[in-house]
Amino acid sequence: MPVAFDSTGSSFTVPGAPGVVAGPARAEVPKSSYTVTVPEGGLSSAVGEFLTAYLTGAGEVDRYLAPGVNLTAVSPAPYTAVAVQQVSAVDEAAAAEQVLADGTRVRVLASVEARDATGRWPLAHERTLKARSGRWEVAALASGTAQDGGAR
Repeated sequence: MPVAFDSTGSSFTVPGAPGVVAGPARAEVPKSSYTVTVPEGGLSSAVGEFLTAYLTGAGEVDRYLAPGVNLTAVSPAPYTAVAVQQVSAVDEAAAAEQVLADGTRVRVLASVEARDATGRWPLAHERTLKARSGRWEVAALASGTAQDGGAR
């Protein structure tokens, strides 16, 4: 439908009748790269504790970050609680029962349920974690693009 604006952009008019056109074709949804199930343990705990601090303000975000990563908690905190439903990974190393050698990186997708005063909200958060000194630390955020790297 055509739309015309005045020179200041403060008003508009529709100079023609709307027309019906076909919508876009349905796109194929790419298969997720997060195919490795991460068992309960150090990695999934680190992800859950970080997301709790990040989304609820309960605890310090900094203690979960790798050196050189600067990230602050969401403020004001939008949720009162976060429960991890599932953690999946791109890398087979993420399924290991113990923390791997320093410098090992894994990309994970955490499916969580966040709660606030109005209800429960399903969320998904992608992160890259790095092993250091026997623990997992958040090394990067990701944005829905594990198939092409995704780290930000």
